[in-house]
Amino acid sequence: MSTSQESATPNMSFLSHLEALRWHLIRATLAIILCGFAAFIAKGFIFDTIIFGPKKVDFFTYRMLCKLSQLFGMEDGFCLEKLPFIIQSRTMAGQFSAHIWTAITAGFIIAFPYVIFEFWRFIKPAMHENEQKTAKGFIFASSILFFIGVLFGYYVIAPLSINFLGSYNVSAEVLNEFDLSSYIALIRSSVLASGFIFELPIIIFFLTKVGVVTPEILRKYRKFSLVGVLIVAAVITPPDVASQIIVTIPVLILYEISIFISKAVIKKEVKLQ
Repeated sequence: MSTSQESATPNMSFLSHLEALRWHLIRATLAIILCGFAAFIAKGFIFDTIIFGPKKVDFFTYRMLCKLSQLFGMEDGFCLEKLPFIIQSRTMAGQFSAHIWTAITAGFIIAFPYVIFEFWRFIKPAMHENEQKTAKGFIFASSILFFIGVLFGYYVIAPLSINFLGSYNVSAEVLNEFDLSSYIALIRSSVLASGFIFELPIIIFFLTKVGVVTPEILRKYRKFSLVGVLIVAAVITPPDVASQIIVTIPVLILYEISIFISKAVIKKEVKLQ
């Protein structure tokens, strides 16, 4: 194998590092394209089951919210009879374009572990042996957190947003007829944003390793972080208190876990000194 196709090594020149990075990006892109092609072929499952799942009143989230509201003796506000909106495509290439971009998004989600693997292969040679051992579960942990975030976005954020925005009406004279691209964009942003937010413990791990953050800093700015979390929750969820609380709780838990991870990293580095 030529040098350009190998992983980066510490004694390589800057241009050689760029060449190595190029091959890592090429392989990661090919993985996304292959997974995207498989998603493109599975059009019926991707659209009818996944994309339009939150549009159906018997969707898992709506059924669970209905049961919970009945369990706690609340009004049946969470029990849906219908979602009063339709989805339409108003451009000639609208459905084909939606098919292509949805397949690419699905390909990225499916290929995420391999993309992380290629990223890990690129940065691994620059780390010390003890650091490599410490970060041994990087690919597994980041993939699990990403997929949990994706599921959270799909089963919590997306249906809450669709239910609120799809039912919102300023006047009986206005009909909710959403464009296909707008509907898919809401699903995509909810899923990907949630997936990346759940990577917070991994990000904190590496920031602690390079000395950017410490447990003390994370604790000191906990209140400011809470405000930031509330802002993020307000951006990616509909503007109602219940939805924002549902999203805020797991993110706060992730923040506390990140403090624990940062503390463990610092403690281990002190032992190695």
